Amino acid sequence: MPLFTIGISHHTAPIEIREKVAISRSEYSDRARELCALPGIEEVVILGTCNRTEIYCLSTAEGKTKLVDWVHQVNDIPVGELDRHLYHHVGEDAARHLIRVASGLDSLVLGETQILGQLKDAWQQAHDAGSLGKVLDRLFQHTFNAAKSIRTNSGISDHTVSVAYTAVVLARQIFGDLNSKTVVLVGAGEMVQLCGRYLRDHGIANLLIVNRSLDKAKELAAEMGASALTLDRLEEALPMADILISSTASPQPVIRASDVKAALRKRRHRPMFLVDIAVPRDIESAVAKIKDVYLYTIDDLQQVVDENMEQRNAAAQSAVAEVDQAVAGFMRWLSGIRVSRTLKKIREQSHDFEEELIERALRRLEAGQEPSEVLSQLTRTLTNKILHLPSKRLREAAEEQDYEVLKAADRIFRKEDPETEE
Repeated sequence: MPLFTIGISHHTAPIEIREKVAISRSEYSDRARELCALPGIEEVVILGTCNRTEIYCLSTAEGKTKLVDWVHQVNDIPVGELDRHLYHHVGEDAARHLIRVASGLDSLVLGETQILGQLKDAWQQAHDAGSLGKVLDRLFQHTFNAAKSIRTNSGISDHTVSVAYTAVVLARQIFGDLNSKTVVLVGAGEMVQLCGRYLRDHGIANLLIVNRSLDKAKELAAEMGASALTLDRLEEALPMADILISSTASPQPVIRASDVKAALRKRRHRPMFLVDIAVPRDIESAVAKIKDVYLYTIDDLQQVVDENMEQRNAAAQSAVAEVDQAVAGFMRWLSGIRVSRTLKKIREQSHDFEEELIERALRRLEAGQEPSEVLSQLTRTLTNKILHLPSKRLREAAEEQDYEVLKAADRIFRKEDPETEE
């Protein structure tokens, strides 16, 4: 089966569409098993991040159709509605896409490093779910090594820019000095941790972690010298927030317009800077219309990102050749696997013919037939049996004018000229 990738990302869809098809980490195993049960689908790895949802698999033509239908149906979206937002890659293009993603060449923030860890987590989830097979395992392991090399050689990650870092840069642009500001971080995942570390590096003294799990919030707060609250006390935290950055796994908004309006009244309408880097979104979109509030979603951060991309774009250009080399390396391995499978089938079939004909020849010898005649008939019959199917396929190729197959057969079966051999 060919390698196949289907996905949706910040390149092809706004956040309103992406959040409809987002697959949370807790769903990976169940979704992977569902996909493996589809006709024509083998080996599945699911990647879900703030900016993209992608499915890597081996798929027949029927499987591709089933997979597209599944994406619509499992998200209660009419079939066909996502077609203009979905992208597909097959074979070599699928391998190239994955290597570009892992290297940070396809990210919202060019060269960001978080995606590599997210891919490793996706690989682990597939391994644990039993949906990781030989081909995808090799592809992902090859990709991890290639991405590390590409990042090092191109220098694409030398100039630190990430979604988390960009949120902090934007806060500095709005408030200037952040030392006197209070920051509320909602959630305790990797993105929130990155934001917290960047904020500490920029001199933030007042930091509050709000999370569903108090133990996790306290753990992160202890690391950063912050305070901790549970999510059900968010109403208490909001009025303190000069800056709020939210990234939870909640399927519904955790901060509503009414909550923000109430917080502003207690703040006497001192401005609030809110950054929502969750997919699905944590903050109601209506909050953006409230006076004295600056609300930015993950898509809005692109405006800031563009200001930091010149050096990384140059590095990305230098990475193209190494991406191509990495893709070629994997495709050579994949071709070798396919050849090995074909040769194994040929040998097994030939061995079956051999056993059948030897048994028939022994019966003839026992019946007293001339050995030379039995041997001659054995070799003729074996040759005919081995060549029957290839001969049939070649005749079909000739009738269909499939010159690629005819050229390949000519190359495989042409007898070498002894005079040209070294």
